[in-house]
Amino acid sequence: MAACFTWIKAEPIGIRIVPADTWIDPARPTNRALITHGHADHARGGHSQTIATPATIAIMAARYGLAEGAVPVEYHEQITIGGGVTATFLPAGHVLGSAQILLEHAGERIIVTGDYKRSPDPTCPPFAVTPCDLFITEATFGLPVFCHPPIAEEIGRLLAVRAANPERCVLVGAYALGKAQRVIAELRAAGWHAPVYLHGAMETMCRLYEEQGVPLGDLRPAVGAAKADLSGAIVICPPFALNDRWSRRLPDPITAMASGWMRVRQRVRQRGVELPLIISDHADWHELTTTIAQVNPAETWITHGREEALLRWCELRQRRARALALTGYEDEDD
Repeated sequence: MAACFTWIKAEPIGIRIVPADTWIDPARPTNRALITHGHADHARGGHSQTIATPATIAIMAARYGLAEGAVPVEYHEQITIGGGVTATFLPAGHVLGSAQILLEHAGERIIVTGDYKRSPDPTCPPFAVTPCDLFITEATFGLPVFCHPPIAEEIGRLLAVRAANPERCVLVGAYALGKAQRVIAELRAAGWHAPVYLHGAMETMCRLYEEQGVPLGDLRPAVGAAKADLSGAIVICPPFALNDRWSRRLPDPITAMASGWMRVRQRVRQRGVELPLIISDHADWHELTTTIAQVNPAETWITHGREEALLRWCELRQRRARALALTGYEDEDD
């Protein structure tokens, strides 16, 4: 007999766990919310009770002023959220603190992934493959064209361009939560131990990562640095700062962008990027399809991205699937 999953609903503002009167990543304030990770299209302030990993709660406190009503839950810790439903937070491999949420009720197991990736990342624990009956997956890069190269190759390209242009700096646009810290950690792993200079908007999250036990090495503010120090340096900034007035004080910067969207030439042209770096914190097409096959759910729900192609992939393999229509989700500068 096929599972019914009547106790979980996909509503426009998010995933609702009916017996527990609880939401996952809701787009507006609710009484009780389980939060998968700290990005703004999943995490918001204003909930009466926020349940998340300790790192995600720290991120939300820094970004949204979260204070009261926060309940930290460690990875693999099972909690009861009401109505006979239990929840377990499992590593998602997306950013620091990110979690899949395993829900169990009435003999059924449901996983809500939030955002995730399968490639190694020194700044967060790896994705935990967990069998379930219903798998609710993101599909940000849910098209076969999206195949992310190994990050070591992209970091090698960055360092090669820097070495070939010793009088210029390389200015890397990267999302302030997750992407920037991953790029810095991978630079360190590749042997770059010189200072990395930061736009002011990156400093809070980098400091928080270090407080959470993720070493990032010698980080310095770009503002106030001598021009001679910035020649040949690597500077990290938010994507909006790549071509604005702030960047003009740097010594002839080579503009780079770290994003899965750098696979798309039109996006590269729109950004005016000289050095596109295909570095993503989301699963690519192969990772999405491999994960569904490994988890092997009775049914898959697809959200947050290019649902149609992944839905068709499931159908061609006689896998039950449906696309969801949730509001409030947006493209990150992945």
